[in-house]
Amino acid sequence: MASSSSSLISLSFLVVLLLRLPISASSDPDRSLVYHGGPLLTGNISLSILWYGSFGRSHKRVMRNFIKSLNINSNANLEPPVSWWWEMVESYQEAAAATDEAEKVPKIVVRVGREVNDKSYSIGKVVTNDFLPGLVREVTQADKGTVAVIFTARDVTVQGLCTGKCADHGVIGESNQLYILVGNLETECPGVCAWPFHKADFGPQGVTLQPPSGKVGADSMLISFAQALAATVTNPYKNGFCDAPESERVEASTACPGIFASGAFPGYTGRVRVDPKNGGAFNAHGAKGYKFLLPALWNPKTSSCWTTM
Repeated sequence: MASSSSSLISLSFLVVLLLRLPISASSDPDRSLVYHGGPLLTGNISLSILWYGSFGRSHKRVMRNFIKSLNINSNANLEPPVSWWWEMVESYQEAAAATDEAEKVPKIVVRVGREVNDKSYSIGKVVTNDFLPGLVREVTQADKGTVAVIFTARDVTVQGLCTGKCADHGVIGESNQLYILVGNLETECPGVCAWPFHKADFGPQGVTLQPPSGKVGADSMLISFAQALAATVTNPYKNGFCDAPESERVEASTACPGIFASGAFPGYTGRVRVDPKNGGAFNAHGAKGYKFLLPALWNPKTSSCWTTM
């Protein structure tokens, strides 16, 4: 009887230990990332942003500051900076043999070239695939050299979101106009797209965290935008880094879902930091004192998940 109890205790301990080990993407056959030979985005990237619907200042400040923080180390004494996360995205150039290993990986500089506000909901509060080309044309003004970024307000429903993805990216038209679409899904499906700032609808129920900006909608949108931006750079035309051509199932920024720091396991983000001022969880420092919680990326050199901490 004592032997049986000891075996059960040992088994229970082993299960708990396994659950607490960091998730290794390389051990999961569903997370294989392959380079399919297509072009990546390099050099200077101009974003044309459309704010569709009614947005408060907090949402815009979070997104703008994140973009500015990609290419600067705002304070060398505050680590890790957002630029470390972006350097991992830049490293895909080397993985695609765009640069020699002995050479320094070229920088990818991201800037906002244009911003448009559509407070009147010009196409209504339901954005379908049929309406998307019109919104892209509205914000790019036929500039093929820019990436359209469309943020939709919390009272806007977007076709295709909330069903396995919280943002989208791709190309439109014969000109292959690149676009990113990010919904504010704080109201529609927070249990899918606002975790870890909201209780998850499925899976293990871990502790929910406070958003670093204090705004659930803004910080959950930031995670989705960061994922879509990284995927746009590394798989812009669906023949770059992904599990299969024309696939969005596994990309650089979606290969490691739910991981934000080392020690992560299902229902637990990993050992992120907490801002003593407002209790917000973060894993990267940005410009002007901003803090962000950024998703894990697939490291093409080690074939495993990587986080800033």
